[in-house]
Amino acid sequence: MTYHPKSDFMRVMMERGFLADCTDYQGLDEALVQGVVPGYIGFDATAKSLHVGSLIQIMMLRWLQKTGHKPITLMGGGTTKVGDPSFRADERPLLTPAQIDDNIDGIKQVFAKYISYDDGDTGALMLNNAEWLDELNYLDFLRDIGRHFSVNRMLSFESVKSRLDREQSLSFLEFNYMILQAYDFLELNRRYGCLIQFGGSDQWGNIVNGIDLTRRVLDHQIFGLTSPLLTTSDGKKMGKSADGAVWLNADMRSPYEFWQFWRNTTDADVGRFLKLYTELPIEECDRLGALEGSDINDAKIILANEVTTLCHGAEAAAAAEATAREVFEKGGIGDDLPSVTLTLDEVGDGISIVQLIVRSGLAKTGKEAKRLIAENGAKIDDAPLTDAGLMIDTSALANPIKLSAGKKRHALVKLG
Repeated sequence: MTYHPKSDFMRVMMERGFLADCTDYQGLDEALVQGVVPGYIGFDATAKSLHVGSLIQIMMLRWLQKTGHKPITLMGGGTTKVGDPSFRADERPLLTPAQIDDNIDGIKQVFAKYISYDDGDTGALMLNNAEWLDELNYLDFLRDIGRHFSVNRMLSFESVKSRLDREQSLSFLEFNYMILQAYDFLELNRRYGCLIQFGGSDQWGNIVNGIDLTRRVLDHQIFGLTSPLLTTSDGKKMGKSADGAVWLNADMRSPYEFWQFWRNTTDADVGRFLKLYTELPIEECDRLGALEGSDINDAKIILANEVTTLCHGAEAAAAAEATAREVFEKGGIGDDLPSVTLTLDEVGDGISIVQLIVRSGLAKTGKEAKRLIAENGAKIDDAPLTDAGLMIDTSALANPIKLSAGKKRHALVKLG
């Protein structure tokens, strides 16, 4: 579309590739020019950390604050008890209130790195929808809120339709989720003057529901803005790697492994990722993204450093880069590599190399480790590892052992 925004926030969203769709470009743009606008994203507490798949939304909130507006991070203490059915093939396992609270504590640590929760006009708010959802009276809710929802329309949403088309069960519990999410937007507008809900494009139906409900109940105009559902250029879902989700909390994915994930970005994605996940000027992102041959590796290191600095701090980024140079360029053992520390009892008379590869996270199973060795993909201290029956004893562990799977994944094994 050829809309030319007046507000800094809309300009950033459009220039940097954050914008998939908006319910009213011009209306939202006008509101953003007139004063401080609160906007929110809801995050269900299904794990102790968010992963890279949520980072595009976190960056949207960061830009909202940087352009003079107020971010709201809404923790789904209430909605997590139901579970979002959007585009899922099965029902989420239900978590206990204690597990949900524990997960919320973990997720909160991420946000504080990206946005500022101060007392100023643009200071972010951390809220929990359990505050209003836990207190709901079922009959009152049905009468006051439920009557505004058409089941026919709810069944037409792609997220519901795709589940029903595959003849997979959709429980009544899950069916309620979109009503609760719509109600969140209504409450945030009523209590905090919140005007925008952000989300991935798979949330479009849920966001539109909230806008419609708020118009019917409060007669207020509010807005929805979605980001593209990101896949890498080779078609993989953003946030996943060969060894699972790329978590944002350091205790679930080390800063070195996080840095390495970005360093391994496919050439075709570098420019786009620099615009979305760093704050480098657009022209610089375009210049770096256009590099070719071995020069693109320099751009990938800049990407990895910038993203890791935002998430884990400048020191962690510098340490990760130093370790990578030590490991890849000089063939050494970097201090920051993922490591496994074994006790004397664990080693005993000897521990198999296959077991060590699994323990170090370079393979998920013994079978996978053996295949890695058979296909010449494993190394021990940078030398090819060909014997799957090799046993490692305590004398071999007098110095740390470096294990490698392919060219990019390494781990240290040492005695505690």
